[in-house]
Amino acid sequence: MLNRHQGSRARTRTSSHNRIPEEKPVHTKYHRTASVLGGVLITTLVGAAGASGQQRPENQARAVVDAFHAALAAGDSVAALSHLADDVTILESGGIEDKEHYRSGHLAGDMRFARAVARERGEIEVSLVGDVAWAHSTSVTQGRMGDREINSQGAELVVLARESGTWKIKAIHWSSRQRR
Repeated sequence: MLNRHQGSRARTRTSSHNRIPEEKPVHTKYHRTASVLGGVLITTLVGAAGASGQQRPENQARAVVDAFHAALAAGDSVAALSHLADDVTILESGGIEDKEHYRSGHLAGDMRFARAVARERGEIEVSLVGDVAWAHSTSVTQGRMGDREINSQGAELVVLARESGTWKIKAIHWSSRQRR
């Protein structure tokens, strides 16, 4: 319990005319320089984190799938085949093909189709275990191929393997059906 003297001192300390003024921060050129350098460092780290996201294995594998489809749509068979491993397995139209059969068979038709008919693909989901990734997506394809009207729902599964730091497509499975 406060006695009368202690109580008055406590009131005096808190009264406005006896209050000690708050100290204002002193800004020197060194403080400003440190603030600027800190901002530059944070900006650099955030930028590096964003750039490193592009180097994540999932993003690298996804980029290979995107590049393969871009090559098909561009009619570039050399680029399309460059993304396929030599021992690739392609499941399409109820059959199984290796790289040579795909090159001499369905590749030309797939490029014509990709160039002629609009396709809207959903996001490519990628899962990863070590140097193996699998990517799956769905798509809606609508348009005309020759005299045939196309309106289909598709699904794609791509298996990739990283060999010597490079992702290659080891297997592709395509399936589609008429949209209802």
